[in-house]
Amino acid sequence: MNELHFGDNLDVLRAMPAESVDLIYLDPPFNSNANYNVLYGTKHGGASKAQSHAFEDTWTWGIDAQRALDETAARHFEAGALLDAFQKVFAGSDMMAYLAMMAVRLIEMRRVLKPTGSLYLHCDPTASHYLKLILDAIFTVRNYRNEIIWRRTSAHANASQRAAAVHDVPNLYTL
Repeated sequence: MNELHFGDNLDVLRAMPAESVDLIYLDPPFNSNANYNVLYGTKHGGASKAQSHAFEDTWTWGIDAQRALDETAARHFEAGALLDAFQKVFAGSDMMAYLAMMAVRLIEMRRVLKPTGSLYLHCDPTASHYLKLILDAIFTVRNYRNEIIWRRTSAHANASQRAAAVHDVPNLYTL
């Protein structure tokens, strides 16, 4: 029954029956403001010039973000109230767009998880603390299990950084 879906996960989630998923590993775009492409190889193993657009990790406030915010408020009181509070701080910002787009998807993820299901969220420090609050609202604080620290064995700093991050912090929720 394993399946691979390609496309916007919101459309995929909405087509899924409630309480049908055991595990969700969520590794969302990190608001990197970059566009990502799928690169293809040649049959001889070399790189091909062919590529296709995979997704944009560029979030801007607009009609889609407003729609996600409105839908979140209509479907989940606590998450809607939290986004309303965030809106007072981040009104019209890229971060607000990112949080609104994530919240409406997290509501759907909660719907499709089985009562014994688990969700792992892996996110970077620029938005993880905001997403943690949204997760607490949607999944409830009592379902929060742990923060998992992944220590990297090597970290690469660039010239604009003093030191590179040496760990990532996914969060685990179980129902």
